[in-house]
Amino acid sequence: MEERGQGPEHLHQTRASLGEWGWLWARSLPAVLSPAAEPADPGWAMKVLLLTGLGALFFSYYWDDNFDPASLQGARVLLTGASAGVGEELAYHYARLGSHLVLTAHTEALLQKVVGNCRKLGAPKVFFIAADMASPEVPERVVQFALDKLVQGDGARGGASRTSSWLMGVSGPGGLDYLVLNHLGATPAGTRSRSVQATRWLLQVNLLSYVQLTSLALPSLTDSKGSLVVVSSLLGPVPTSFSSPYSAAKFALDGFFGSLRRELDVQDVNVAITMCVLGLRDRASTAEGVRGVSRAKAAPGPKAALAVIRGGATRAPGVFYPWRFHLLCLLRGWLPHPRAWFIRQELNVTAAAAA
Repeated sequence: MEERGQGPEHLHQTRASLGEWGWLWARSLPAVLSPAAEPADPGWAMKVLLLTGLGALFFSYYWDDNFDPASLQGARVLLTGASAGVGEELAYHYARLGSHLVLTAHTEALLQKVVGNCRKLGAPKVFFIAADMASPEVPERVVQFALDKLVQGDGARGGASRTSSWLMGVSGPGGLDYLVLNHLGATPAGTRSRSVQATRWLLQVNLLSYVQLTSLALPSLTDSKGSLVVVSSLLGPVPTSFSSPYSAAKFALDGFFGSLRRELDVQDVNVAITMCVLGLRDRASTAEGVRGVSRAKAAPGPKAALAVIRGGATRAPGVFYPWRFHLLCLLRGWLPHPRAWFIRQELNVTAAAAA
């Protein structure tokens, strides 16, 4: 049946240009908004209002962008996991923006390459320290090294000098404006990653070292009114199959930093915490870990890194890249127990079970 004044070809072109959801929304507007139209189905009207509200929410969330690149010129940044993937791209972005950098990762040879590239991109100062976060004594050495190298007043954005007595950290002549926690310990996806030994290692690298670095650097960040940027994963708010220890560590990160944010608010400590929910890391080791198990695609490193930097610089509470992950996190609250059919769409269950 044709609509008045419109032929089938015109309707087909309109529907193609709007897309399925846009077409349904446009078709329902007269029924919802026009008082002269026939009464609309209440259920249909609620769906339209819900879609409109979600659209407005996401539009306002992502449209509001007060990022000022100049705010990062001279900023003192300690970045972990800087030798590859998103961490490497974060280092390059900070270098282009004129930040002072201390980079750390497990492999010294890869770090040296990244440091050289950062200097070519214009970073005023770049230091590096090779560190294995699986060792409990390493985080203190890393933070002390950063404070020693990033001397306050030497081209950096120093803050008010005062002592933070409520949390003991390490001392040094320098300071930090940003602590960007990005290092990652991963094991191949599958049932073999559930061993107690592998779980202990994962928790040390992906959780306990984050807690140690934060506790040690927090006094300096308090002095500078700085920012904590935590690069996490969708497996924090939304669990998936065949990643039990890794998901446990990411869930714990979400809980720890969510609680810490409230503690800082209550004590009027002006340190921002930005939790970044990213997709599959764009690095060879991560891709190899899920090869044949997950059908998920890696997020582009440069774009994901820029989203992290913008979120940290604007002191946003959360960053989601790709943006649809925000919707997935919301759906997690509405549908806490997804059916197995949906899970299988992202997994090669046979390969995972055989791992």
